[in-house]
Amino acid sequence: MRPLSYTCYSLRLSRPLGFIYTAFPREARRGFSTGLTAFRAKMDNESRYEKWTKSALIKRIQALEAELLRSGGHSQEIARGLTKRTAPEEGEATTAPDAVASPPKKKKAQRKIDPSKYSTRLVAFKLAYLGKRYGGFEFAAHASLPSIEEELWKAFVKACLIFPENPDEVNWDAWEYSKCGRTDRGVSAFGQVVVVRVRSNRPLPKPKKEQDIQEGEADDEGKGKQQDTASETGLVEEMEFNDFTDELPYCKMLNKLLPRDIRMLAWCPTTPPEFSARHDCRERQYRYFFTQPAFAPLPQSLENPETAKTTKVKGGWLDIEAMRVAAKKFEGAHDFRNFCKVDSSKLNMNFERKIFESDIVEVKDAETALPFLNRDEFRPASTSDVASHVGPGERLPKVYYFHVRGTAFLWHQIRCMVAIIFMVGQGLEDPSVIDILLDIEAEPRRPNYQLADETPLVLWDCILPRDDNPEKALNWVYLGEENPFNQHGVTGLVNGMWEYWRERKMDELLASQLLNIVASGADISLRKDAKAAPYIPATTRTFDGGNKERLVGKYQPLLKRERLPLPEEVFDREARRKGYADAADMREAFMKKKAEAAARAGKTPAEILALEEEVE
Repeated sequence: MRPLSYTCYSLRLSRPLGFIYTAFPREARRGFSTGLTAFRAKMDNESRYEKWTKSALIKRIQALEAELLRSGGHSQEIARGLTKRTAPEEGEATTAPDAVASPPKKKKAQRKIDPSKYSTRLVAFKLAYLGKRYGGFEFAAHASLPSIEEELWKAFVKACLIFPENPDEVNWDAWEYSKCGRTDRGVSAFGQVVVVRVRSNRPLPKPKKEQDIQEGEADDEGKGKQQDTASETGLVEEMEFNDFTDELPYCKMLNKLLPRDIRMLAWCPTTPPEFSARHDCRERQYRYFFTQPAFAPLPQSLENPETAKTTKVKGGWLDIEAMRVAAKKFEGAHDFRNFCKVDSSKLNMNFERKIFESDIVEVKDAETALPFLNRDEFRPASTSDVASHVGPGERLPKVYYFHVRGTAFLWHQIRCMVAIIFMVGQGLEDPSVIDILLDIEAEPRRPNYQLADETPLVLWDCILPRDDNPEKALNWVYLGEENPFNQHGVTGLVNGMWEYWRERKMDELLASQLLNIVASGADISLRKDAKAAPYIPATTRTFDGGNKERLVGKYQPLLKRERLPLPEEVFDREARRKGYADAADMREAFMKKKAEAAARAGKTPAEILALEEEVE
């Protein structure tokens, strides 16, 4: 037999299938071979495992193992082979063969819903999620972490809101699915929008009873001509349908099935036909949160005097006013090729984006008191620009966010923008460096710099529809507006989120109390170890949005760093890897395929390409 191998997430068989020949007798091998042949045929005919959810793959493997255990009369040997069990020690309890061979109890068959008996409707949903545990919004077959789309798929399928042929395969194509933003790994969203065609309680149009139709045909010709036009269509007048008393409670149903860090917030009962969450979005708003100070500052007595030659800002603190000046420079239409990661798989070379607003905003009443930060040795110098934003006796650390609004964004664009703003805030770069990087004639290649951490980034809101399509406005109905107990009841949205929040608030509270004790417990002026160094090493401590500083040694100015390849070079390299002469050759082949697709869809190639050019 040829070896069986397939990839599904990070799951692997524990040992090669060749061990079957040495571990099992002929009868067991024959039963296994029969099942394996059938399994191979299924694999060859349906390459669907590539898009299966992780939980479905695990269940499939468990089912195959259980089937293997039940086959033949040597289930004890098979069990030992699969579980890698060794011979039991003397006196160790053993499992009876009959107990291993006994088949599992059959579960009660679940009643299935007949999709033909239900109507469907296109519904827009607004949802929120905390992305720290997830590998991004989009489903990826080989990702090591689950995705938001995978969790949504499982919830929609389990709630019987969609009826895919294979529930284990994530495939939204048949459900007119669209999404507003594609957040990366670790990124959260509080205003994400998706559109799905789902099951509805709205009654289907019912045909006239066959008996009435036969009686109508038996009537004389004169009576037949007097029949109402509606009767001729064979439709019964529909009763008035209420979207709140008669419709399925979509958000409530889904929240019962989704993980606690993914919540449905609202739905739109008047979603226009052919509405696209992506292409009908007018504006996307992001926020990137950070604290002031950004990381733990050192006592002034331990600061190395050499660091003053690199920056005048005390380590850990940020110059908020300089950051605000830098942020404002992003506003307007610019070429952001130096503020993104080039996606080699995209043929689009348009890096121009329009930013409506870019600013640094303080979050009021969000401070967590760490009293040790108010001691003079930890505070910035009173003569520095940073001190003007930190009054005496203020609760520290403060919380701020970088606020940005735009039509659409390039890959990692916001994290690149934030990374440069943090360099400015630490006094390592001047705000004018942004003007230089936005001038692609002067700086056509992006300097090599570290992206800002992904966890503090939030897709805050998606504004719909576009200004040129006001008729596609969405009238959101938030959970609790139809029934207040869905918001504040025992199983309401607020109670559930309060439990989630308080669990983490207690972690924060205890950690802050412990941090205060640790920071205030020692008198570092005693210096009982005579060999202790007087200062920290002369290295630059930088902040990139993570939980601690990053040591970079001697800081290298941004414009003196190594440059990355031009976007054109990246595209050409990817085209040659795929067998084309260059990017232009691949683009020509791409346009030819688009033209063929346009002919089939009744659209021009320009219309389809215009939609593809909206890189988010």
